Amino acid sequence: MSELIVEVVRSGFVESAHRARMIAVNGDGKPVRVHGEVQTPASPRSSMKPLQALGMLTAGLNLDHELLALACGSHAGEPFHVDGARAILAGAGLDESELRCPADFPDDRAVQERARVYMNCSGKHAAMLATCAANDWPLDDYRDPSHPLQKTIRATVEEFTSERVPATGVDGCGAPLFFCSMTGLVRAFRRLVQATPGSLERRIADAMRAHPEFTSGTHRPEAKLMRVIPGLMLKAGAEAFDAFAHDDGRAAVIKIVDGSQRARVPVTIAALRALGFDAPELDELAVPVLGGGQPVGEIRVRTS
Repeated sequence: MSELIVEVVRSGFVESAHRARMIAVNGDGKPVRVHGEVQTPASPRSSMKPLQALGMLTAGLNLDHELLALACGSHAGEPFHVDGARAILAGAGLDESELRCPADFPDDRAVQERARVYMNCSGKHAAMLATCAANDWPLDDYRDPSHPLQKTIRATVEEFTSERVPATGVDGCGAPLFFCSMTGLVRAFRRLVQATPGSLERRIADAMRAHPEFTSGTHRPEAKLMRVIPGLMLKAGAEAFDAFAHDDGRAAVIKIVDGSQRARVPVTIAALRALGFDAPELDELAVPVLGGGQPVGEIRVRTS
């Protein structure tokens, strides 16, 4: 199938273009839109976090509600995100000195201090450490693919995607990055939202949907989409990756080939609409093309 073309239109002219891959399935799991290579190995980046968190629950992590959502999140470093990461660590008798993610700044430009707890993956790393503490596993090398924690996470990824992990890389936070196909990730996300209430996988989906601001940030489009479409679980990843599933089984995964984030939300909205979702707020999430501070164009999706 041909890839989608995302056009950046300024003053009536196509100024730039991006290519996108998409798989969207209906409530029965049957593909209704497929664009590009969706069966080949892909790098989901942080879209993999719900499955990583599920692996941690499987290994005995005791988290729920907003702290579990934070463990699945790529946060903006807002005060409640930082407090949450610290609370996960404190619950395990640890502190942020144990974190092995890189130091970073929060989105708040008024903060001039770099710290590991501000890094967008600190909730996940705090949960990884808490899982290790619960099992008396070593803390220093928890990011090593051969660590018991990472072996458990890998097994969870393989179980829920119904695929063998074809490759393991290193994510931006330093944790192992388990590759899978876009088709496999659609399958996994559907299993999370359609699981039996109270099961470990359903706890992941319910926590993310109940606390979307903990999975990203108060003002980020991922949180807004989950608020305006009840039942939607969505997780973005670096290099313009997105995955979502609704509790009725409709789901999609998208990837912008060149990694351009400005094309990600328009394609995700196109996938939602292709599956029959609609809300007035979707138009408000359109990425503007500005000239002199005023809208002078649009970012639109078309099939090549």
